[in-house]
Amino acid sequence: MNLQEELNKVSGFKSLELLAKQVVEGFIAGMHKSPFHGFSAEFAEHKIYNQGESTRHIDWKLFAKTDKLYTKRYDDETNLRCHIIIDNSSSMHYPKMTSFKIDHLNKIAFSALAAASLMQMLKKQRDAIGLSIYSDAYDYYAPEKGSERHHQMLLHQLSDAVVAKPLHKNTDIYKYLHEIAEKIHRRSMIFLFTDMFQSTVEESKLFEALRHLKYNKHEVILFHVFDKKKEMDFDFDNRPKRFIDVETGEYINLFSETVKENYQDAVHNYFEGLKLKCAQYKIKYVEADINNHFNNILTTYMIERQKFV
Repeated sequence: MNLQEELNKVSGFKSLELLAKQVVEGFIAGMHKSPFHGFSAEFAEHKIYNQGESTRHIDWKLFAKTDKLYTKRYDDETNLRCHIIIDNSSSMHYPKMTSFKIDHLNKIAFSALAAASLMQMLKKQRDAIGLSIYSDAYDYYAPEKGSERHHQMLLHQLSDAVVAKPLHKNTDIYKYLHEIAEKIHRRSMIFLFTDMFQSTVEESKLFEALRHLKYNKHEVILFHVFDKKKEMDFDFDNRPKRFIDVETGEYINLFSETVKENYQDAVHNYFEGLKLKCAQYKIKYVEADINNHFNNILTTYMIERQKFV
């Protein structure tokens, strides 16, 4: 590693936690302006009041604003376990990123910052967090813990994943998901960040692995990470280009307009198929366009957490 790469690595590590805090603070500020009100100023969670429950913890101020009854649930009542899984294959490092900036992230950087933001929210709730990172090997695994030292270690691993340059690394995601499922014994929320670049055979095995994760009553949320502008809309100017498979090195030369319509149809059908299979297996499917903000990620966490605890 040369000096510039080392500097980029240090900079990425230092900024990741700061950026995650900014993402979460912006999200919470927006929540307080909406009727959803997921968190109070003390970051206590609210849940809808059910008839017959004690009225002791009803938030009457929130009732005055929303005309709905919510009860407060505090930090020591809402502890849960969460495991974050990151796909670090070569395709996740698209598009090329020269610096770590929040408005210009590739898929792996978007996933890392989204994961760091989730970790920030989980940390505030004193929840236990684990992390797995995989490519063509099981790159990293840490079980669920809640200490500050553990939190910093996970941030460091996420930063390492962002600045790494894996060449021609594909994934056997299903293999590692089976391994992760065997390691997580207590019921947990599981977040998987992946671009879902799988062959038809691998896709079938992937859903078998996801069902394995569901076996122990874990709540599985699949964040499908992609660059909508390029990978879905195929928005390229119509000049001759070389399109290279970053995982195999294979390439094809063509004008984008000659294949754009067929490409868009194929991708649309693929996405719809993924959604249907996730619905079939009761896996939460969430599109995660790297050109959008992180509110969709954090809102999903809020909703799924309320169902989980």
